[in-house]
Amino acid sequence: MSDTFRIDGTRALVTGANTGIGQAIAVGLAQAGAHVVAAGRSSCAETVEMIEAAGGSAEAFALDLADPVAAAARMTEAGDLDILVNNAGIIRRADSVDFSSADWDDVMDVNLKAVFTLSQAFAKAAFARDAGGRIVNIASLLSFQGGIRVPAYTAAKHGVAGLTKILANEWAARGITVNAVAPGYIATNNTAALREDPKRSAEILARIPAGRWGDPADIAGAVTFLCTPAANYVTGAVLNVDGGWLAR
Repeated sequence: MSDTFRIDGTRALVTGANTGIGQAIAVGLAQAGAHVVAAGRSSCAETVEMIEAAGGSAEAFALDLADPVAAAARMTEAGDLDILVNNAGIIRRADSVDFSSADWDDVMDVNLKAVFTLSQAFAKAAFARDAGGRIVNIASLLSFQGGIRVPAYTAAKHGVAGLTKILANEWAARGITVNAVAPGYIATNNTAALREDPKRSAEILARIPAGRWGDPADIAGAVTFLCTPAANYVTGAVLNVDGGWLAR
Protein backbone atom coordinates (compact mmCIF):
# COMPACT_ATOMS: atom_id res chain seq x y z
CA MET A 1 0.00 0.00 0.00
CA SER A 2 2.88 2.36 0.75
CA ASP A 3 4.02 2.27 -2.91
CA THR A 4 0.67 3.82 -3.82
CA PHE A 5 1.93 7.04 -2.31
CA ARG A 6 5.40 6.94 -3.87
CA ILE A 7 6.60 8.49 -7.12
CA ASP A 8 10.07 7.00 -7.34
CA GLY A 9 11.72 7.26 -10.74
CA THR A 10 9.70 10.26 -11.89
CA ARG A 11 10.89 13.72 -12.96
CA ALA A 12 8.86 16.67 -11.68
CA LEU A 13 9.20 20.30 -12.71
CA VAL A 14 7.91 22.85 -10.17
CA THR A 15 7.69 26.51 -11.17
CA GLY A 16 8.34 29.21 -8.58
CA ALA A 17 10.28 26.68 -6.51
CA ASN A 18 12.67 29.18 -4.95
CA THR A 19 10.61 30.00 -1.87
CA GLY A 20 7.33 29.55 0.02
CA ILE A 21 4.71 27.17 -1.33
CA GLY A 22 6.74 26.26 -4.41
CA GLN A 23 9.77 25.36 -2.34
CA ALA A 24 7.66 23.21 -0.02
CA ILE A 25 6.09 21.42 -3.00
CA ALA A 26 9.52 20.70 -4.47
CA VAL A 27 10.73 19.27 -1.17
CA GLY A 28 7.56 17.20 -0.75
CA LEU A 29 7.81 15.66 -4.22
CA ALA A 30 11.47 14.81 -3.60
CA GLN A 31 10.58 13.15 -0.31
CA ALA A 32 8.09 10.99 -2.23
CA GLY A 33 10.86 9.86 -4.60
CA ALA A 34 10.78 12.26 -7.55
CA HIS A 35 13.79 13.92 -9.11
CA VAL A 36 12.79 17.57 -8.89
CA VAL A 37 13.57 20.23 -11.46
CA ALA A 38 13.26 23.37 -9.34
CA ALA A 39 12.37 26.12 -11.80
CA GLY A 40 12.17 29.85 -11.26
CA ARG A 41 13.20 33.29 -12.37
CA SER A 42 15.11 33.66 -9.09
CA SER A 43 17.74 31.16 -8.00
CA CYS A 44 16.43 27.85 -6.70
CA ALA A 45 19.82 26.82 -5.29
CA GLU A 46 18.52 26.87 -1.71
CA THR A 47 15.69 24.50 -2.62
CA VAL A 48 18.11 22.10 -4.31
CA GLU A 49 20.37 22.21 -1.26
CA MET A 50 17.46 21.42 1.04
CA ILE A 51 16.42 18.45 -1.06
CA GLU A 52 19.92 17.04 -1.42
CA ALA A 53 20.66 17.52 2.29
CA ALA A 54 17.67 15.29 3.01
CA GLY A 55 18.90 12.63 0.61
CA GLY A 56 16.74 13.61 -2.36
CA SER A 57 17.57 14.44 -5.96
CA ALA A 58 17.09 17.84 -7.58
CA GLU A 59 18.46 20.40 -10.00
CA ALA A 60 17.87 24.10 -10.52
CA PHE A 61 16.45 25.34 -13.81
CA ALA A 62 16.16 29.00 -14.82
CA LEU A 63 12.68 29.74 -16.17
CA ASP A 64 11.14 33.20 -16.58
CA LEU A 65 7.38 33.05 -17.09
CA ALA A 66 7.06 36.73 -18.01
CA ASP A 67 7.22 35.48 -21.62
CA PRO A 68 4.98 32.39 -21.48
CA VAL A 69 5.67 31.23 -25.04
CA ALA A 70 9.43 31.42 -24.60
CA ALA A 71 9.17 29.71 -21.21
CA ALA A 72 7.25 26.80 -22.73
CA ALA A 73 9.88 26.41 -25.45
CA ARG A 74 12.67 26.47 -22.87
CA MET A 75 10.91 23.94 -20.65
CA THR A 76 11.63 21.26 -23.25
CA GLU A 77 15.31 21.62 -22.27
CA ALA A 78 14.49 20.21 -18.84
CA GLY A 79 14.26 16.69 -20.27
CA ASP A 80 11.38 14.23 -20.21
CA LEU A 81 8.94 15.13 -17.46
CA ASP A 82 6.33 13.01 -15.68
CA ILE A 83 4.96 15.77 -13.45
CA LEU A 84 4.38 19.49 -13.93
CA VAL A 85 3.39 21.76 -11.05
CA ASN A 86 2.34 25.24 -12.19
CA ASN A 87 2.92 27.14 -8.97
CA ALA A 88 4.59 30.43 -9.94
CA GLY A 89 2.47 33.55 -9.68
CA ILE A 90 2.57 37.29 -9.16
CA ILE A 91 0.08 39.76 -7.73
CA ARG A 92 -0.51 43.48 -8.31
CA ARG A 93 -2.80 45.52 -6.08
CA ALA A 94 -4.84 48.60 -6.98
CA ASP A 95 -8.47 49.70 -7.00
CA SER A 96 -10.13 48.24 -10.07
CA VAL A 97 -10.95 51.72 -11.38
CA ASP A 98 -7.23 52.54 -11.37
CA PHE A 99 -5.78 49.16 -12.37
CA SER A 100 -3.35 49.56 -15.27
CA SER A 101 -3.36 47.63 -18.51
CA ALA A 102 0.34 46.82 -18.01
CA ASP A 103 -0.30 45.27 -14.58
CA TRP A 104 -3.25 43.32 -16.00
CA ASP A 105 -1.11 41.87 -18.79
CA ASP A 106 1.80 41.03 -16.46
CA VAL A 107 -0.41 39.11 -14.04
CA MET A 108 -2.32 37.31 -16.77
CA ASP A 109 0.86 36.26 -18.54
CA VAL A 110 2.44 34.66 -15.49
CA ASN A 111 -0.64 33.41 -13.64
CA LEU A 112 -2.76 32.09 -16.51
CA LYS A 113 -1.15 32.16 -19.94
CA ALA A 114 2.01 30.45 -18.68
CA VAL A 115 -0.09 27.75 -17.00
CA PHE A 116 -1.57 26.99 -20.42
CA THR A 117 1.62 27.21 -22.47
CA LEU A 118 3.63 25.04 -20.07
CA SER A 119 0.80 22.50 -19.78
CA GLN A 120 0.47 22.40 -23.55
CA ALA A 121 4.21 21.82 -24.00
CA PHE A 122 4.16 19.12 -21.31
CA ALA A 123 1.26 17.31 -23.00
CA LYS A 124 2.79 17.51 -26.48
CA ALA A 125 6.02 15.98 -25.19
CA ALA A 126 4.15 13.24 -23.31
CA PHE A 127 2.05 12.38 -26.35
CA ALA A 128 5.15 12.23 -28.53
CA ARG A 129 6.64 9.49 -26.38
CA ASP A 130 3.27 7.81 -25.73
CA ALA A 131 3.41 8.57 -22.02
CA GLY A 132 0.98 9.87 -19.43
CA GLY A 133 1.68 12.31 -16.65
CA ARG A 134 0.42 14.57 -13.92
CA ILE A 135 -0.25 18.29 -14.00
CA VAL A 136 -1.12 20.15 -10.81
CA ASN A 137 -1.99 23.84 -10.97
CA ILE A 138 -1.96 26.13 -7.97
CA ALA A 139 -5.29 27.93 -7.83
CA SER A 140 -6.48 30.13 -4.94
CA LEU A 141 -9.41 30.99 -2.72
CA LEU A 142 -9.85 33.72 -5.33
CA SER A 143 -10.69 31.02 -7.85
CA PHE A 144 -14.06 31.07 -6.03
CA GLN A 145 -14.26 34.51 -4.41
CA GLY A 146 -13.83 38.05 -5.66
CA GLY A 147 -11.33 39.57 -3.29
CA ILE A 148 -10.60 43.29 -3.20
CA ARG A 149 -8.13 45.36 -5.24
CA VAL A 150 -6.73 42.36 -7.14
CA PRO A 151 -8.84 42.20 -10.34
CA ALA A 152 -6.22 40.57 -12.57
CA TYR A 153 -5.22 38.03 -9.93
CA THR A 154 -8.85 37.09 -9.29
CA ALA A 155 -9.60 36.74 -13.00
CA ALA A 156 -6.46 34.68 -13.56
CA LYS A 157 -7.15 32.32 -10.67
CA HIS A 158 -10.75 31.82 -11.82
CA GLY A 159 -9.19 31.01 -15.19
CA VAL A 160 -6.83 28.46 -13.65
CA ALA A 161 -9.78 26.56 -12.21
CA GLY A 162 -11.55 26.51 -15.58
CA LEU A 163 -8.39 25.62 -17.50
CA THR A 164 -7.76 22.73 -15.12
CA LYS A 165 -11.14 21.27 -15.99
CA ILE A 166 -10.95 21.62 -19.77
CA LEU A 167 -7.45 20.13 -19.95
CA ALA A 168 -8.59 17.27 -17.70
CA ASN A 169 -11.47 16.61 -20.08
CA GLU A 170 -9.25 16.57 -23.16
CA TRP A 171 -6.26 14.67 -21.82
CA ALA A 172 -7.65 12.07 -19.41
CA ALA A 173 -7.98 9.49 -22.19
CA ARG A 174 -4.31 10.05 -23.04
CA GLY A 175 -3.19 9.26 -19.50
CA ILE A 176 -2.62 12.79 -18.19
CA THR A 177 -4.48 13.87 -15.09
CA VAL A 178 -4.93 17.61 -14.52
CA ASN A 179 -5.90 18.90 -11.10
CA ALA A 180 -5.53 22.04 -9.02
CA VAL A 181 -4.92 22.85 -5.38
CA ALA A 182 -6.44 26.04 -3.96
CA PRO A 183 -4.47 27.25 -0.93
CA GLY A 184 -6.09 29.25 1.79
CA TYR A 185 -4.19 31.69 4.01
CA ILE A 186 -0.68 30.25 4.17
CA ALA A 187 2.22 31.52 6.27
CA THR A 188 4.64 32.71 3.59
CA ASN A 189 6.51 35.92 2.76
CA ASN A 190 3.48 37.03 0.73
CA THR A 191 1.24 37.05 3.82
CA ALA A 192 3.76 38.46 6.29
CA ALA A 193 2.11 41.89 6.36
CA LEU A 194 -1.29 40.36 7.11
CA ARG A 195 0.07 38.15 9.88
CA GLU A 196 1.90 41.09 11.45
CA ASP A 197 -1.28 43.19 11.55
CA PRO A 198 -2.98 42.08 14.81
CA LYS A 199 -6.44 43.25 13.75
CA ARG A 200 -6.36 41.75 10.25
CA SER A 201 -4.75 38.53 11.43
CA ALA A 202 -7.41 38.09 14.11
CA GLU A 203 -10.16 38.66 11.55
CA ILE A 204 -8.70 36.05 9.23
CA LEU A 205 -8.17 33.47 11.98
CA ALA A 206 -11.73 33.98 13.20
CA ARG A 207 -12.99 32.90 9.76
CA ILE A 208 -10.80 29.76 9.55
CA PRO A 209 -12.41 26.78 11.32
CA ALA A 210 -8.99 25.18 11.82
CA GLY A 211 -7.99 28.26 13.82
CA ARG A 212 -4.50 28.64 12.32
CA TRP A 213 -2.62 29.86 9.29
CA GLY A 214 -1.72 27.13 6.85
CA ASP A 215 1.83 25.90 6.46
CA PRO A 216 3.42 25.53 3.00
CA ALA A 217 3.84 21.83 3.83
CA ASP A 218 0.04 21.54 3.94
CA ILE A 219 -0.05 22.46 0.26
CA ALA A 220 2.90 20.21 -0.54
CA GLY A 221 1.08 17.21 0.89
CA ALA A 222 -2.00 17.79 -1.24
CA VAL A 223 0.04 18.33 -4.42
CA THR A 224 2.15 15.24 -3.78
CA PHE A 225 -0.95 13.10 -3.29
CA LEU A 226 -2.32 14.22 -6.66
CA CYS A 227 0.95 13.11 -8.29
CA THR A 228 0.93 9.59 -6.82
CA PRO A 229 -0.79 6.40 -8.02
CA ALA A 230 -3.26 6.92 -5.15
CA ALA A 231 -4.83 9.67 -7.29
CA ASN A 232 -4.98 7.72 -10.56
CA TYR A 233 -8.73 8.32 -10.88
CA VAL A 234 -8.68 11.95 -9.76
CA THR A 235 -8.76 14.51 -12.55
CA GLY A 236 -10.46 17.84 -13.11
CA ALA A 237 -10.60 18.47 -9.37
CA VAL A 238 -9.87 21.71 -7.53
CA LEU A 239 -8.85 20.69 -4.01
CA ASN A 240 -9.31 23.40 -1.38
CA VAL A 241 -6.58 23.35 1.28
CA ASP A 242 -7.82 26.21 3.41
CA GLY A 243 -8.51 25.00 6.95
CA GLY A 244 -12.23 25.15 6.18
CA TRP A 245 -12.34 28.79 5.02
CA LEU A 246 -14.69 28.16 2.09
CA ALA A 247 -16.96 25.96 4.20
CA ARG A 248 -17.53 28.74 6.73
